[in-house]
Amino acid sequence: MKPRGPLMIEHRLIEKMIGIIEKKIPQIRKLKKIEPSFIDSVVDFMQTYTDKIHHGKEEDIYFRVCANKNMNSQESELLSELIEEHELSRKVIDAIVQNKDKNLEDEGVFELIVGKLHSLVKIYRDHIDKEDHLFFPESEKYLSEIEQTKMLEEFLDFDKKVIHEKYRLVVEDLAKQSL
Repeated sequence: MKPRGPLMIEHRLIEKMIGIIEKKIPQIRKLKKIEPSFIDSVVDFMQTYTDKIHHGKEEDIYFRVCANKNMNSQESELLSELIEEHELSRKVIDAIVQNKDKNLEDEGVFELIVGKLHSLVKIYRDHIDKEDHLFFPESEKYLSEIEQTKMLEEFLDFDKKVIHEKYRLVVEDLAKQSL
């Protein structure tokens, strides 16, 4: 398997979540109600799975290796664009987090969150397409078999560490709160 394989498998799950969000937006608008549990699930998925796990592997491993290659200017620009889109998605999620505990019936808060949900759909539809169909296939020509194998090994190590780190932080936060 090539390194893009696990990343593209993760893309399919992210696309499913994006599809759920996309279907939920009209329901939210029709009912004029945002379920806090839905927002909490979206935030948790986007922060943990999409950002820490998926973007973590892309940025810390795949993109890092590619950035050290002598890619042409178009490929280098695409890499920068993909990283900027990761940052943009973080900002969108941060805005949701900053507002999710406010009065969700307030029209301004309601519209802000619904707008941010819509932004996530747009960002990820385009972003995943760029990675799957442009960047991954083009960048592979710069990667030796040994580098690709090493990346796959790093992906496995990365995944093992992330879940332990997440729940170590949960316990630390709870411990601080109980003091």
